[in-house]
Amino acid sequence: MTASSLSQKVARLMPGVIADLKELVAIPSIAFPGYPAEPVNAMAARTVELLQAAGVANARAMDVPWGYPPIYGEIPGPPGSPTVVLYAHYDVQPAPESQGWSSDPFTPTHRDGRIFGRGASDDKGGLVTHLGTLRAFDGEPPCTVRVIVEGMEETESNLEEFVEAHSELFECDMFVICDMGNLRVGEPVVTTALRGDVSCIVTVSTLDHPLHSGVFGGAAPDALMSLARLLSSLVDDAGDVAVEGVTGGSWEGATQSEEEFLAGAELLPGVSLLGTGTIADRLWAKPSINAIGLDTTSIAGSSNVILPSARAKISMRIVPGTSPAAELDALVAHLESHAPWGAQVSVERIKSAPAFHVPTGGPGDTAARAALAEAFGSEPSEVGSGGSIPLLQTLHEACPSAEFVLWGPEDMDLARIHASDESVDAAEIERMVLAQALLLERLAARG
Repeated sequence: MTASSLSQKVARLMPGVIADLKELVAIPSIAFPGYPAEPVNAMAARTVELLQAAGVANARAMDVPWGYPPIYGEIPGPPGSPTVVLYAHYDVQPAPESQGWSSDPFTPTHRDGRIFGRGASDDKGGLVTHLGTLRAFDGEPPCTVRVIVEGMEETESNLEEFVEAHSELFECDMFVICDMGNLRVGEPVVTTALRGDVSCIVTVSTLDHPLHSGVFGGAAPDALMSLARLLSSLVDDAGDVAVEGVTGGSWEGATQSEEEFLAGAELLPGVSLLGTGTIADRLWAKPSINAIGLDTTSIAGSSNVILPSARAKISMRIVPGTSPAAELDALVAHLESHAPWGAQVSVERIKSAPAFHVPTGGPGDTAARAALAEAFGSEPSEVGSGGSIPLLQTLHEACPSAEFVLWGPEDMDLARIHASDESVDAAEIERMVLAQALLLERLAARG
């Protein structure tokens, strides 16, 4: 099929692709604990149906020891053709009212060329991109295609265990991870680096029991104030990570301007940015650290007492090329050695997820960049991602010779993934469907 006829075919398919996206966005497939299971199971079942209708006749929910099932299937290609694994996920982030949505998050809304709703971009937009790619070949792609759609990417993933137990299902020449996006709509990029994530819970204790804040305050140390001082020691005055032994660097590819970053971040008036270096340095090549949870007495339940203990959950993003264990060791050592006023500190290690660097320059990478250039009409740039996908390292270990391409329709400019008013540009989905179809054609031509 010529590039022109493929483009025309994709354009004809798009009304159906967007209709599917709206249907899927309306399913609140939140896999987090405490949310109902019925919508997640319904989303899994509908994913199977859509894949089967797109030509993956053996698409099915896989048996897993726990959690929601990944969906897997395969379309054999011509003898001797390459094998490509297409990845997306069908679960979504919660969408609480407190986020301040302009419209109901599970009522898909189409305005200004964008579809709004939870999961529209992350990652149901990626899922329908795969559906459109398969439909472009009427379910008979020029390569062998294996599809894996995860059901618990946004929470505690069970897919890594599944891959380790069934590595033969993931043998391929290239993994296509459709869970990323461009910096700006219509300007293609490939993502070549993802930060990792290590986390821990630190507990600070100063007293055997609570004390009257008037009788003892001023001499007896408060655990919450001690914890606050300990947390503040993790960064310097500029906001850069101040933990000895933690690695950072600089970014040499494309970048965002401060204006573009601020447009997406929407800081409150007078609040300044953190860190030093370019925005790309800070997001993709340097570590960052945040206290993402706090256990202490609530304001409603507070009284005039000095607190004996308090604890916080700390998340630190780490850069490619680092050892998650060594970076977490450095963080723990800092917490244990910087407690103020002799406070007792205990640290529970929670997570140690590796960063990932995408090797470039191989035939698959070359084909992917050429496909992007043809679909978008301009040469792609390289970007990083501050987010983490630990699964990538597991896939690499399952099939060390395979190449990776990380892309997708979720632009960093307006998509607002994980936040209120998440959305995806419909034209971006069309361009990505075309890019993926062109990639399969190019890979098949190379044999």
